Amino acid sequence: MASALVIGSTGKTGSHILSTLLSLPPSQVSSVQTISRRLPPQASEKSSSTTTKLNAHIEKDTSKWESLIPSLSPIPQIVYSALATTRGDAGGFDKQYLIDHDLNVDLAKKVKEAGVQTYVLISAGGADATSVFGYQKMKGETERDIQALEFQHTVFVRPGLITGRREGSRPAETALKWIADGLGYVSGGLLKDGWAQDGDVIGRAAVRAGLKAQRGEYKDKVHIVQMKEILELGRQPLTELEKSTL
Repeated sequence: MASALVIGSTGKTGSHILSTLLSLPPSQVSSVQTISRRLPPQASEKSSSTTTKLNAHIEKDTSKWESLIPSLSPIPQIVYSALATTRGDAGGFDKQYLIDHDLNVDLAKKVKEAGVQTYVLISAGGADATSVFGYQKMKGETERDIQALEFQHTVFVRPGLITGRREGSRPAETALKWIADGLGYVSGGLLKDGWAQDGDVIGRAAVRAGLKAQRGEYKDKVHIVQMKEILELGRQPLTELEKSTL
């Protein structure tokens, strides 16, 4: 039985992480907390699993999120961070870096101090701190700095293009997603799987990987979930049987 915190729970991938955690029985996930600027849609649902398991902390000022960590009850065993923005939404790469790197790392430091055991980050394919490409370098530096905190278990999930619905998608991004979905449809996934994955698939994969890490099923302290494993872990929905044995 594990308790979890989701940061970035209102985004495309984070919302699927949250829904997956809430769908699991208390014997697997006893409580789920979120920190976000607005209420996750799941918080307004009337299902018994949501009302008994979910505690949403709302703070519009992200600079105050760190101060919420010590008051979390219970202190989560697993933290899932899908916190990220785009260069366009942030108003430039420097401001994007403040969210994708600085805020993620600062929050990771705070939850480590609070006693969190397992940390799962939604990163990106090609993340590399030595990359000449700004986005991949930023993601790689974020991984590097979180790994340096030495959680008992660290999981980096590295998806490709994240397809599925997202609020505020830009025209070029939307076009790429249409291409990915079209190629996936006509090829049975063969022309899509190597570079794009759906948000719900990534979310399920992240949840499964985090629980596996918490149980000590990965031999290394740091486990990287590449695109192939994302598909293996996330493609099939959770069945009732799996929910009882995951």
